[in-house]
Amino acid sequence: MNKEIMPVPAPQLVPVAGKDRDWWRGAVIYQIYPRSFQDSNGDGIGDLAGITRRLPYVAELGVDAIWISPFFKSPMKDFGYDVSDYCDVDPMFGTLGDFDTLLTRAHALGLKVLIDLVLSHTSNTHPWFLQSQAGRDNSKADWPKADWYVWADAKPDGGPPNNWLSIFGGTAWQWDSQRMQYYLHNFLAEQPDLNLHNRDVQDALLDVAAFWLERGVDGFRLDTINFYFHDQKLRDNPPLPAERRSDSIAPRVNPYNWQDHLYDKSRPEMLGFLRRFRAVLDRFDGAIALGEVGDAQRGPQLQAQYTQGGDKVHMCYEFSLLSLLAPMGGRIAEVVEKTESLIGDGWMCWAFSNHDVMRHATRWKLAEFRQQEQAVRVYAALLLSLRGSICLYQGEELGLPEGEVAFDDLQDPYGIRFWPEFKGRDGCRTPFPWENDNSNGGFSNGRSWLPVMAEHLGRAVQKQSGEEDSTLAFYRRMIRFRADHAALHKGDYTPVEAHAQYLSFVRHHQGVRLFCAFNLGPQAQTIALPKGHWQPAPDPPFPIPIAQSKVIIPPWQAFFGLEQAP
Repeated sequence: MNKEIMPVPAPQLVPVAGKDRDWWRGAVIYQIYPRSFQDSNGDGIGDLAGITRRLPYVAELGVDAIWISPFFKSPMKDFGYDVSDYCDVDPMFGTLGDFDTLLTRAHALGLKVLIDLVLSHTSNTHPWFLQSQAGRDNSKADWPKADWYVWADAKPDGGPPNNWLSIFGGTAWQWDSQRMQYYLHNFLAEQPDLNLHNRDVQDALLDVAAFWLERGVDGFRLDTINFYFHDQKLRDNPPLPAERRSDSIAPRVNPYNWQDHLYDKSRPEMLGFLRRFRAVLDRFDGAIALGEVGDAQRGPQLQAQYTQGGDKVHMCYEFSLLSLLAPMGGRIAEVVEKTESLIGDGWMCWAFSNHDVMRHATRWKLAEFRQQEQAVRVYAALLLSLRGSICLYQGEELGLPEGEVAFDDLQDPYGIRFWPEFKGRDGCRTPFPWENDNSNGGFSNGRSWLPVMAEHLGRAVQKQSGEEDSTLAFYRRMIRFRADHAALHKGDYTPVEAHAQYLSFVRHHQGVRLFCAFNLGPQAQTIALPKGHWQPAPDPPFPIPIAQSKVIIPPWQAFFGLEQAP
């Protein structure tokens, strides 16, 4: 183990009974953004003790695992995604002891725990960076780190080494007057990129993973997985034609979209490191990794490369269904079938929302429909019927729309930079509404770090828990329905039909076929069943009868049918 990673002894944790090494295949994972989930000490910021308090609610949803966004020590320039100590908890979130308590409680409730590892970059206050910044000569340092980050000389005119851009806007290079060189930052200037071409850097990061696995975590969500390596020749990225530009990775107002990112990310060296990372995971029974692929041009291909063969990460998600493009039946079928054609023996993970994108109830303008709640629910049914694993983002199960955060209340540097054309990520990070009769929504006794949205209080857990026909109740039913049908969480996928307002496919597993049909529009659809003997699946999320080998699916509803032996 790297001598700088000094493990704090972990307590004897309660093991998860009957570990299934393939538990992740088809799992439903609930993402918790800790700053906004539950505050336990009145400082207005959510914390680990708050998460522990609310774990029974998460378990009652029926999900298999939680993914917790970063809680490591950090100056919080990017709210924890700028790590200054990988092996300790930031005091605003609690202590390592608080994390151990959370882990024990989660396991006792049958929940796996994934934590968010940010390995492509650190904070510029991390001791590694401060040592790297100190000089170019490795031999003068007690622990040589001169090339632990990506440093490059200026061009003869003093400009940056190449044309690479930051996702947060402007050049991806920051001048450092101490070393008289530029360093690479794909995100904020306060987030310098690590040089994973250096084997010592890889070893140190693998030690970080081992530290948390030894503590008892069940795996990791790997942030920006395709940003780990850069082109060592520092070649310029070519321009991308306007017709090929996508807003799925960066907002349209950001010229980041104007390049074909061939050289600043998604490099072939990544595969070797992932094999090393997987070897660490395989030392721990049932430990897994979920990678985030941020590449608008080649996301599905990378997702396949990173998960195929059983020797890299277990699953990945990319941004095709996190974009602004309306998810009509044909669009979703196109995305799913392209992924299916590439994935081979790899595995995908699907999500509609997370901490980086506008909530999908607003992004897809579902609130514009008269039957808004039904629209939210049918998309939930669709998501939870796809082949792969599923990530749900906190509040999604309440049907929360994006919060409207005033400029004076903004915290996100991304939104501050591009306001008002792009309002940043604060609108999806506002505090979770637990109670509807409390101005803070039961989130905190103090002033919350972002305002609690008044329009969210009517959707609070307290209110929806008492309603049999609430969106929360629907999510619970649909998650249970998925768990009850191996065809949904383990089975294969065969497309049947797709057009703008309709999508259908068959999921099949060990001889059982389940027909899934979704009406994604405001008009009823009459659907012919595939050949075979079908009957409605028991206890369906939408009770719809069969009439003479056809079903009439009301607006914004879905039909699930099981094939019967003739």
